[in-house]
Order: sequence, then structure tokens, then C-alpha cells
Amino acid sequence: MPFITEELWNSRGHPHDLIVGSWVDPQAEVNKEATQAIDWVIALTSATRAARNELGISPGEKLAAFIEAPSDLARSVIERSSAAIERLARLSPITLGQAPAGAAMQVTAGSDVFVVPLEGVIDVAAERARLEKALAASQKEAQSLAGRLGNAAFVEKAKPEAVEKAKADHAHHAAEAERLTAALARLG
Repeated sequence: MPFITEELWNSRGHPHDLIVGSWVDPQAEVNKEATQAIDWVIALTSATRAARNELGISPGEKLAAFIEAPSDLARSVIERSSAAIERLARLSPITLGQAPAGAAMQVTAGSDVFVVPLEGVIDVAAERARLEKALAASQKEAQSLAGRLGNAAFVEKAKPEAVEKAKADHAHHAAEAERLTAALARLG
């Protein structure tokens, strides 16, 4: 079909053959509003999935979400892309207004804070007890490792690999304690 393409090219008034013409230089402009909207949806989806994982909520379970004071970006994205948000973040319905009282987790996307009620979704008391137990264990281990690393005799006499492993373990347990503290805060 090259002869048809060449014929169309010449019919558009180009003085030379298509085969010797220059390659098209696309000057695609980036739509900043669309980019911000997609970034916002990605942030909401990522935060929701992380919160579900922290609290042991099934990824497929649809959760209600409330946003009390949405930004202009959030309002427009929710109005235009609610189906995508519901499918990706598994939040359905998303209500503009105040959340009911009770245990809930908070999910943030940019400056917007979503409140997701947890009543009937998980056993809040059991989840709080599990998180508190795990937090206490992580904090205890982090303190133990900090004491060991603070001991000059250990640092001087131990093999460098053992010291590095202790530092890595301390960082891991400190990060785990921080994550568990955030999960407890999400429960309200």
C-alpha cells in the first residue's frame, strides 16, 4: 500500500516524495492537570492498599470512604474518575461529607484525608491488641540492639560483619515499630 500513502502525501500539496520527506517531529504537550489527577489517584490507591495490608483487610473488599473537605483537585477527580478510583483502590462509595463516629483508618492523598470506617470490616479490639503486641516486641528488640551498639566493648571486639548486622537489624526493628505505630494511629 505504499503507493496509496505516496498518493495521499502528494494530494496534500507536498512538493517532494514522501520517501525523502523528514520524519514527523511530535511536539506533544503534557497536560499538567491530567498528570496531577493521575498522580493523585496513584497516591490514594497506594495509601489505601498499604493501609489495608497493615490492618490485614482483604484487598478485594470494598470499603466506604468519606472526605470532609476535599481540595479542588480531589473534588474534580472524584467527579470524573470515581469508577477508576473504585476499581483501583476498592473504595465504594466515596462520600463527600463527615464520616460516622467509630473506629476508622485515615488514608491521605496529597493534602486530602479520607476516613474509612472499620466497624464490621475487622475486629478492631483484636487488631489493636495484635498491633500493640507486635509494637512492644519490635520496640524491645530495637532497644536491645541499641544497647548492644551503644556498648563500646561490643563495637570494638565484635567482627565488623556482626556490628553491621546489628545496625541493620536495629534499623529494621525501628522502622517496623514506626510502621506499627502508624497502623495503631490509623485505627483511631
